[in-house]
Order: sequence, then C-alpha cells, then structure tokens
Amino acid sequence: MLAWQSGYRGLLPDELLDGLEPAQRFERWTDIVATNALPDRGTLVAVQEGRVDGFVHLGPNRDEGLPESVGEIWSFYVRPATWRGGVGRKLMAEALRNLSSAGFEAATLWVLDGNDRAMSFYRACGFEPDGAVKADYRGGALRNLRYRRGL
Repeated sequence: MLAWQSGYRGLLPDELLDGLEPAQRFERWTDIVATNALPDRGTLVAVQEGRVDGFVHLGPNRDEGLPESVGEIWSFYVRPATWRGGVGRKLMAEALRNLSSAGFEAATLWVLDGNDRAMSFYRACGFEPDGAVKADYRGGALRNLRYRRGL
C-alpha cells in the first residue's frame, strides 16, 4: 500500500490512495501467490530483517498480438523507504533471470503515464516504451504505457 500511496500521489485521487488498507488486498494476494508457481509465473519477494521491502509478480504476457516468447512483469512494487537503495534493482534482476530461465526472449511491463520515477527506473533496467498504450479508469481517465526489453 505504501508504494501505491507514495508512487501514485498526484497521479491518482488522494481519496483513493488514502482509503487503501492492506486487509483489502491480503486475501487476493494470498490466492495469487498460492496459485502461481515458478518457473514461468510467480511472485518474488524481497525480505530484509523480517520485513517485506518489495515484490514482483511475473508470468506470460497478457496482451493480444504479442508472441508467447514475451513474458511480463505483472506487478512491481518496492517499499518507499528503500527506494534508491538497490532493492528494486536486485528484485528486477531476479525477475528477469526467472523470465529468461522460463524460456521467454523478451519482457514487457505497464507503467502509469506520468509516473516519472518508475519510468526512469525501468529505463535504467533496460526497458523502453514500445508504443503501446491502454486506458485505465481507476480514479479517472489514465494512460498506461507498455515498456519492453530483450532478455
């Protein structure tokens, strides 16, 4: 929740972000983790000193028109207190290794247009926009941009 609240502040309505509660997502994520097993899909979690500092959820791409050889980073969030501390880079490197080991030749992810911090991070990890755009209506009309890189 903290990553959403910090990362999307100014992009999504404050009332939406301020109303987020971990309990709202706990059951959903418990099910997601239990039903998605690596190597071609799953959730990787960065834990330090017994605290979750980030997670990445990955698997086959979900976009029409892309070949099966393209994997996707479905979700990527890091605790704000650890931003710029290396947790995100390590987590992304492990996610890309997992996708490559599963036989994917490229990876995509979607990022909210205007989320400059995230877009800069993804570029530093080798991702570039590929021109695909999709609408998102959580809290208003928003645009998501697809980023892509080889593995």
